[in-house]
Amino acid sequence: MGNIKQVAVLGSTGSIGRQTLEVIGALPHRFSVIGLATGRNTGLLAEQINQFQPRFVHSQDNTPSTSAKHEFLSLEEMAGHPEVDIVVMATSGKWGLKPTLAAVKAGKQVALANKESLVMAGEIITREAKLSGAQIRPVDSEHSAIWQCLEGEKQKAARIILTASGGPFLHYSIPQLTQVTPEQALKHPSWRMGQKVTIDSATLMNKGLEVIEARWLFDMAFDNIRILVHPQSIIHSMVEFADGSVKAQLGQPDMRLPIQYALTYPERLENPRLPRLDWDNIKELNFEPPDFDSFPCLRLAIEAGKKGGTYPAVLCAADETAVELFLSKDIKFTDIARLVGQAVEEHKSIAHPTLEEILAADTKAREKVKEMVGDNR
Repeated sequence: MGNIKQVAVLGSTGSIGRQTLEVIGALPHRFSVIGLATGRNTGLLAEQINQFQPRFVHSQDNTPSTSAKHEFLSLEEMAGHPEVDIVVMATSGKWGLKPTLAAVKAGKQVALANKESLVMAGEIITREAKLSGAQIRPVDSEHSAIWQCLEGEKQKAARIILTASGGPFLHYSIPQLTQVTPEQALKHPSWRMGQKVTIDSATLMNKGLEVIEARWLFDMAFDNIRILVHPQSIIHSMVEFADGSVKAQLGQPDMRLPIQYALTYPERLENPRLPRLDWDNIKELNFEPPDFDSFPCLRLAIEAGKKGGTYPAVLCAADETAVELFLSKDIKFTDIARLVGQAVEEHKSIAHPTLEEILAADTKAREKVKEMVGDNR
């Protein structure tokens, strides 16, 4: 296959996975799909198998109906397989944790879109990456922007500035937020994302998780990570240096841009399918501080990150469960923060936890949230 990179896309039927395959489809001379994995969307997986003809396949439910020949592997087996060059970790929630760790231990190039892996087990994953020589390439637009701004710099950044769109409810009052419906929350003004990430963006939990990610990806103290609301979503993040100089990365709010950079690094390849900024139509770029009172999930995430231990795992598990309950209309939008806050507050953390202790904390937090909701019905 020459210099064609063999890519395994875990979470191939989700938003990031589908956009990854769009990028790969535009660059067939550089990438080939060797593995595809999904949860339960076997119908779409079958279509992807027929199009990309991967050697390895995984699905949580039944094997997809397709005439193509392939080998069924677990997520961990696929992520660490010797013939895989790049692992795109596009699975959501805790399901990305074990395969991310498997890919890192195998020394892979990991295009990481799964926030929960680093949030829950950042200490373990970054330690294993140093031991194996694995390269974690961030796919989140904000972390990709920081990565790009740091490229070529010989000194460490003094401060990281993460930008946030503010979601669909920027400037909503707390009474207004109590009336928010799932249908409203799923209409993000800038980005095309999966349901979980879209709701997290609406509560600003997503931005809090990104703060914890940034701490591990760039070895940056929490106090040196700032958040700015930037509704236009043109500046994806910024880096400030010791002399006060600031570098920013700009681009259209399109996830295919950071996905392609994670795949092609250190090269930048022409792709006619990717959008470009229209400078004639950019009239202003606005910034404002986040509203921690109206969006308490942001503060909860940062506090959990600072405390460390198993607190971030509990935060992720409680949030994932609460979001599911909100989407099924069992709780209000503002109940997400209340349930997450209570789960974190009642948790007894373990410092420097093992993977097993992290997963145990995750399970207990999910049960706790369901219990709290059941008691209030």
